[in-house]
Amino acid sequence: MATKASTPKGFRDFHASDVQRRRYLAGVIQNRFEQFGFGPIETPTLENYGTLMGKYGDEGDRLVFKTLNSGDFLKKARPEVLEAKDSQALLPSISDKAMRYDLTVPFARYTVQHQNDLAFPFKRYQMQLVWRADKPQRGRFREFMQCDADVIGSGSLLQEIELVQLYAQVFQDLGLHGCTIKINHRKVLQGLADYLGASDQIVPFTVALDKLDKIGREKVLAELEGRGFANESLERASSIIELAQNGKVTLQSLSVLIGESETGQQGIQDLQFVMDGVEELGLHQSQIELDITLARGLNYYTGCIFEVAAPDSVQMGSIGGGGRYDDLTGSFGLKNMSGVGVSFGFARIYLVLEELNLFPETATTGTQVLFLNTDHQDDLDVMKTVTRFRESGIRTEYYPDAAKLKKQYNYAEKKGIVHVASLNASDPKIIKLKSLTTGEELEGSIDTIIAAL
Repeated sequence: MATKASTPKGFRDFHASDVQRRRYLAGVIQNRFEQFGFGPIETPTLENYGTLMGKYGDEGDRLVFKTLNSGDFLKKARPEVLEAKDSQALLPSISDKAMRYDLTVPFARYTVQHQNDLAFPFKRYQMQLVWRADKPQRGRFREFMQCDADVIGSGSLLQEIELVQLYAQVFQDLGLHGCTIKINHRKVLQGLADYLGASDQIVPFTVALDKLDKIGREKVLAELEGRGFANESLERASSIIELAQNGKVTLQSLSVLIGESETGQQGIQDLQFVMDGVEELGLHQSQIELDITLARGLNYYTGCIFEVAAPDSVQMGSIGGGGRYDDLTGSFGLKNMSGVGVSFGFARIYLVLEELNLFPETATTGTQVLFLNTDHQDDLDVMKTVTRFRESGIRTEYYPDAAKLKKQYNYAEKKGIVHVASLNASDPKIIKLKSLTTGEELEGSIDTIIAAL
């Protein structure tokens, strides 16, 4: 019985036009990365189990694809764990490797492993596939491209300003206007937790607050109540939510709200510096917005955090994000190494460009000329002419079979080929060229037709 032809959920095939548009998008991003001084690196698909696990929080760890050990993977499993059917306890004994969940943790591992060969601050960009065992939906896949730019070894907030500028430049290059770069600070979130009187509950507070735009005020408060927040804390949380929903949050009003929280005030000062710097540089192509509900879920962010929202005309989640992650390399033995980075949501940006019809025609570069296979032509004469066309930079192919012309024309139409050509019956040095879009015909020497194209 034949196997059904299908891909696993969350994984995709790409047609030629898709691949060409993806290359165009990647090229735009890569060009700006390198213009800003970032150099490329690549890391392996598989990392050691211990490298990835414990870096993304409980929810993230569950989404990491683990790979079974080679051979008899149950050989090292403890009998009592097998009998108990405890999958979490079983995992470390049957899997010593896992697939890249993101590019930041492998980057931190890379930095520590190769620290003696690097010049700090180390600026790198990375454009590779990552894998997450997430629930597939529009704009969210289990295999997708990430495009990251990071600086490690500098605590300067000038890096944050430059990364906002990088976002703005890439979106300008793509003709993608109306994006909103949202910004917040983990220390501001700590200050808000201090204001609630729940300093030691910052994680459940930020997790709930981050869901505000998805589940609404009442459900956020219900979640906090379910996690044991006192009535007074809930009342204060309600005032924070009301402030956020009314869009009246300013750094000044936030400073008054946070009050004496030293940590919170430090976060406000950092945000003031970054936002003043962005304004000074005149980055009008992208709007930067303070969003106190923004609380990136990954545990390693410690300073400014970013998230990019697509234009309002498109129904899409965030198309980029990042932030500062002081001492991420500490988990690999290299202490006090501050870092900051941003990521471009490649798959989602692609969908936005597609929906807004922003891909230029030149992004899809298929065959320009198809030489028809006719009875009066000598195959080698045609191949010599095709070679001349290719040497002139024209993407050219020759239909290989002596099929009916209707079939050859259908082939050209299906591939989006604009021109068909054939050699003159009495003089193979003369070519007849026809446009399939306008119907216009041209006849002349090889040099004449090449010049015309």
